[in-house]
This record gives sequence, structure tokens and C-alpha cells, in this order.
Amino acid sequence: MTDRHATAPDGARIGFDTAGVGEPLVLLAGQANSRRWWDPVRADFAVSYTTIATDHLGTGTSDSPGYAEWSTRRFARDVVAVLDELGVGRAHVYGTSMGGRVAQWVAADHPGRVGALVLGCTTGGGAGTVAADPDILRPLAVDADTAREALTELMVGPQWRWGHPGPLPVLGDDAMTERARREHRRASARHDAWEALPGIVAPTLVLHGTSDALTPADNGCRLAERISGAQLYLVEGARHAYFLERREQASAAVLRFLAAHPLERS
Repeated sequence: MTDRHATAPDGARIGFDTAGVGEPLVLLAGQANSRRWWDPVRADFAVSYTTIATDHLGTGTSDSPGYAEWSTRRFARDVVAVLDELGVGRAHVYGTSMGGRVAQWVAADHPGRVGALVLGCTTGGGAGTVAADPDILRPLAVDADTAREALTELMVGPQWRWGHPGPLPVLGDDAMTERARREHRRASARHDAWEALPGIVAPTLVLHGTSDALTPADNGCRLAERISGAQLYLVEGARHAYFLERREQASAAVLRFLAAHPLERS
């Protein structure tokens, strides 16, 4: 994989890379994370798809300009800029956490660019939001070590951690500036695609871990109800990073869905 860049409408450079063969599949990471978020599971999809993993503004090799608009809707336009750079007219889109919020806007604002849509551990925002328990979120605002440990527990359970002692790639991009982190938090918190969701025409799969305390599973249920014809797949006992904890199960569900909706028919 070679680092590449696309140019957003406001001139910011957006980092991305591609891996695999087959129909294009965009992979969108969570809040304050670069494309490294997908490293543990990307090979599952690269066997059958040309995966396109992007760095959100302010992460990885993307720019972090002071003049930029920071919103999930803007991040969606950055995704389209990457597709334009690659000469890709339509692609499947799989977004998790904040990446799922971004994916909603890609599908809502640019319907002709999206084949199948997969939304994981995310929310439609606005009236559809089911908030996390404030007591669960409070440790995330303490010192860095406490916040990191708390976020780890929200992402994956102790059994998974025991079997995977290495660094957890979904805890944030250490190279981000504090300003970029703040902007990501605001963009994610202010996300509201609720009124736009019924207009999504792409075949949609919604996945959610039933033990997700960071973004409670009712968010996934409401999201699936809001998008016409959407399928809901609940991953029993999984926390926020269901795609890590139940990798085999979750990847297989996504691959079955994508195979059932090839670009030429979607």
C-alpha cells in the first residue's frame, strides 16, 4: 500500500491508500482515528474488494488546516474527493462509529456514488440519538491514562484483550493535534442526519454490538428502522469494536451482504 492524497474542495489534502482486488469498498474509521483503525480486519475484505481506506481530516497523512469546516458532512465530501482522485464512479461504503456518521452523509448527499452501505456501531444523530450513560463517559475526560483505559474497556472486553496483548488500534491517532481532537469530538457530537436518513436509497446493513455502552445498541435499532429496507445485525455480547471482538462473525456478515448487492445490480 502506498500513501496517496486527494484534494478536498477547500484545498485540504486527504490521505488514503488502496489494497485488494475487486469492486471498490471505502472503509471509514471512528472519531480521532486514522485509516490504521482498519488494519486488524482489512485483509478480510481485501481478498474480494479493492479497499479504499481514508484518513479523516486531522488524522494520518491528511491535512489539519485551521480554516477548515469540521463536520461529518464535510468529511463525506472528502470521501467523494478520494473517489474522484481514483476515478471511481461508485463504491460500497462501510463506516464504523464516527465513520458510520460520515457514511450516512455520503449515501444521503451523493446517492449515485454509493453501491451498498454498511453502518457499524453508530447513530443517526439528532432525534434518533440514544445517549450513553454519563457515568460511563466521565472517565474519558480525566487524565490521559485513565481515559485510555476507560476507552479500551468500552471498545473490547477482557477476554479479547487477554488473547490480543498488542496495541489496540482503535484508541485514536497519537499524532493528532489537540485542536484536531476537539474538532473531531464536536463534529461527531453535532452529527444530525436524522431527517436525511429516509432518503437513503442504497441497500443498507446496520451492525451493532449488544454490549456497546459507548453507543448503545438502541442507536443501531433506530437507525435500521429509519432507513427504508435496512437490515439489522446485532452482534451478541460485543462492545463498541464489535468488528474486532467478533471479527469472524462480523466480517462474514458484511461480506455476505456486499456479495448480495454487487455494484452492477445496486
